[in-house]
Amino acid sequence: MIKVFGHKAPDTDSTGSPIIWAWYLNKVQKTVAEPKLLGEPNTEAAFVLKRWNLDKPEIISDVSENDTCIVVDTNNPAELPPSINSADVIQIIDHHKLTGGLETKGPIDITIRPLACTATVMYDMMGEDAARMPDQIKGTMLSCILSDTLEFRSPTTTPHDKEVAEKLGRELGISIPEYAADLFAAKSDVSAFSDAELLRMDSKEYTVDGTKFRVSVLETTAPKMVLDRKASLIEAMPQVAQEDDVDQVLLFVVDILYEEATMLIPNNLSKTVAEKSFDVTVSGDTVVLPGIMSRKKQIIPNLKI
Repeated sequence: MIKVFGHKAPDTDSTGSPIIWAWYLNKVQKTVAEPKLLGEPNTEAAFVLKRWNLDKPEIISDVSENDTCIVVDTNNPAELPPSINSADVIQIIDHHKLTGGLETKGPIDITIRPLACTATVMYDMMGEDAARMPDQIKGTMLSCILSDTLEFRSPTTTPHDKEVAEKLGRELGISIPEYAADLFAAKSDVSAFSDAELLRMDSKEYTVDGTKFRVSVLETTAPKMVLDRKASLIEAMPQVAQEDDVDQVLLFVVDILYEEATMLIPNNLSKTVAEKSFDVTVSGDTVVLPGIMSRKKQIIPNLKI
């Protein structure tokens, strides 16, 4: 049995893409596979599971040398199980830059394409067999694309991502603006999460000139809900950084509708990062970054200290 999973702190793409690819392997390739998760899905991903009547995949904490695995929506060992290099990884499907560090037991099939969403890559890889997807899988795929592109607002969006999403929307008889609004409303309701959970919810580790960061992004249509917790989030940052063995947590609250990010500034290091990376002047404990929406394309590539 093949285990298919994405990155830790699973968002919609890292929750949905394992489900999509496991369906393809089982129903089209006639290969036994099961989707897995490396943590609790975020609120938007949980909404998608409920909306399309899907069982939440089993959450796993590690893999063994006896496991056969397919990795989707990442190729970064820091975002994968601790023993990933001991397992038999046979395929990677991704849309992020090549990180390096993964070791495999033999030659593998790697597909990394410059698209906004792993699910779009999978759609292309399926070819004519994509037409065989049931509505549950089509709905999951549409959800992944709308989430990763922020309904085509993100600068990572390609014409092909939009084309695939619109085709799926037509086939499902779904209004994309209405469905995207439901997705983002679910993503925005973070009231049930602790400060530490929010700081880890959608985050990736990244090192700049020897300084290790946890780069956290919260995409929302209700930024006030998060920013009202600014003081306690800032207070939680040092503890999260210590527990996660990083030097600093960077938090960006992305306003989906106004297409801007607010970065929290808890100390001089984050102030320096903000000013050098985004050409702004910081005078308080937050700074607004107009037009900044994508961690992959606009935040991480620009980070300086």
